[in-house]
Amino acid sequence: MAEGGLEVTVVWAAPGVEDATAVRLPPGATIADAIVASGISARHAGVDAARVGVWGHLRARSDVLAPGDRIEVYRPLTADPQAARQRRAQKKKAAPRP
Repeated sequence: MAEGGLEVTVVWAAPGVEDATAVRLPPGATIADAIVASGISARHAGVDAARVGVWGHLRARSDVLAPGDRIEVYRPLTADPQAARQRRAQKKKAAPRP
């Protein structure tokens, strides 16, 4: 690694697709810089980097990175989690008991 630089990984996943790209950036680089450098948006249609995180914690795209960070680009939810839980509970309640 170049003196003073940092290496991070940018990851994105969808059903059947995983993309993890290591990138080298200068000190002071932001999450947005890493996403652009990874080229992830160009390789996958529909990647929206509106929600991002580092190691599972939501972060702003303007946050400065540290060496070894794992930037995660999150997909939009396809269903409301609370509504899905309610549907499962209703289904379970309505099911006949043996």
